[in-house]
Amino acid sequence: MGKIGLTEIILILLVVVLLFGGRKIPELMKGIGQGMKEFKK
Repeated sequence: MGKIGLTEIILILLVVVLLFGGRKIPELMKGIGQGMKEFKK
């Protein structure tokens, strides 16, 4: 359960696309990018 494989990531992305719809993805990616930057600090 510790490791997240590529399959899990793809599944999560698919679920996100289905939930939020295609047009919200750029905003979501921007949010994730900002979150990653904050996390790395």
